[in-house]
Amino acid sequence: MNKEEKQDEQLTEEKKIAEKDSENKEKLGAEKTSENVNDLSSDEKRDERAAIAYIYSTQNNTFVHITDLAGNTLSRVSGGMVTKHSRLKADPTVAMFVAKRAAERAKDFGITALYIRTRAKTGGVGMGPGAHAAVKSLSKESFRIINILDTTRMPRGGPKKKGGKRGRRV
Repeated sequence: MNKEEKQDEQLTEEKKIAEKDSENKEKLGAEKTSENVNDLSSDEKRDERAAIAYIYSTQNNTFVHITDLAGNTLSRVSGGMVTKHSRLKADPTVAMFVAKRAAERAKDFGITALYIRTRAKTGGVGMGPGAHAAVKSLSKESFRIINILDTTRMPRGGPKKKGGKRGRRV
């Protein structure tokens, strides 16, 4: 009987140890899942702060103006602020640096997404050479581009053109 009692005691001790181990594992598992849930909720809590980037590109210059959704200016940079040479203000390379400088200021305010509104000169030939470079540069600056919209104003009749009835005679 002594042997049987010893075996019973050993079995009960082993059962107790196994139960403690399983309880510890359950506690650790519960802690891990709660940490994972907290991680997921923190990812979901990261709200995307959106802003509007107005890109006005003419044949002579490129402007990038970033505002929040209420219309308050966050940053405004033009080609003349980046280069000394007047002839280079509309250049795509300068437009890229203009967009980069405006993006840095916007990132300081916590902006992560952009609505882009491009615009050319009213009644002009089309977009200036810097518009596409500025849009591409903003997308490379890790902003999520939500929408790109062309807001160029179109003349609808308007006042009589200069030059008279028969036009300008050369």
